[in-house]
Amino acid sequence: MSVREGLLVLADGSTFEGELIGADLGASGVAGGEVVFNTALSGYQEIVTDPSYAGQIITFTYPHIGNYGTNPTDFESARPFCRGVVVRELARRHSNWRADQSLDGLLRAHEVPGIAGVDTRRLTRVLRDHGAMPGAFGSAAAADLLRAAEAEPGTDGIDLVAQVTTPQPYPAGGPADGPLVVAYDFGIKRTILRQLAERFSVEVVPASATAADVLARDPAGVFLSNGPGDPAMVPYAVDAIGGLLGQVPIFGICLGNQLLARALGAETTKLPFGHHGANHPVRNLHTGHVEITSQNHNFAVAADSLSGKAELTHVNLNDGVCEGLRIPEERAFSVQYHPEAGPGPHDSRYLFAEFASLIAGSAHAAA
Repeated sequence: MSVREGLLVLADGSTFEGELIGADLGASGVAGGEVVFNTALSGYQEIVTDPSYAGQIITFTYPHIGNYGTNPTDFESARPFCRGVVVRELARRHSNWRADQSLDGLLRAHEVPGIAGVDTRRLTRVLRDHGAMPGAFGSAAAADLLRAAEAEPGTDGIDLVAQVTTPQPYPAGGPADGPLVVAYDFGIKRTILRQLAERFSVEVVPASATAADVLARDPAGVFLSNGPGDPAMVPYAVDAIGGLLGQVPIFGICLGNQLLARALGAETTKLPFGHHGANHPVRNLHTGHVEITSQNHNFAVAADSLSGKAELTHVNLNDGVCEGLRIPEERAFSVQYHPEAGPGPHDSRYLFAEFASLIAGSAHAAA
């Protein structure tokens, strides 16, 4: 196979040489998006297929990606929503008994472009020091790529949830006689659905579902999923959550945490380069325990804007960012990180059991 030379150019003019991989870019020779970096050592298939990366180009900091291939089981969604991937070295040959194709094959099959051979250590330093920023890569001239990067809007002020949510409600498994949990799809991951289905009968609804739509299903609980982009651009979801608070137990993850906070009147802010990886330390303020967590978000809740009835439950030990909150009188709680961990450690999966306990306690109280 012939080498397809390419360049990655950031909006600040930083330029990186590489070799194009994945899908062909066609006549334009350009792919653009907000460039972020992920520090996970494995789990690249789950990361690429996480809908929370909509609008973004994923840089893998681990230098060797693709060595165990990809398989039909580890997809986190039906297809990738990211704009592209950047790696230092793409494995030329994969080896794993579960694999049915290479990472390059997955990218080609789902029309996702990429660039390999990039100095990802230098790229990560730029993003760490100056923040996530728009970029463009491809076979076009450096000047054209720079113009494309400068024209990229990033993820601020855009409703990316509308691009990834399901168009129609659907059942997502679980015991038929189990308590019904309605899960909002803001970009929900399949690993989350598997965790919920171990305990509940699950029905997924679009991000646009109103509180009345959800309550008409008579759920035992409501789950608020992860998803991409700026929570301020999903006001319809905030309105729905406001109508559900106090009516039914609620559990949120990632974007769900931010939307729950906004429904309480709190503010959200964009982090300099976000949290993307599988090794972020978080302290549980109730137990004092430290959990190693999987994370993927660019926005966070401003802890000092939380109302009196909401209490901070978890904090990030790297930068002190709010990682969880609870509203006891409304039977609602949420975390900023990913307790389902697809990929990542399983330190925080107890939160799904806590949700089940909250629902069981509410049912007992009602009886």
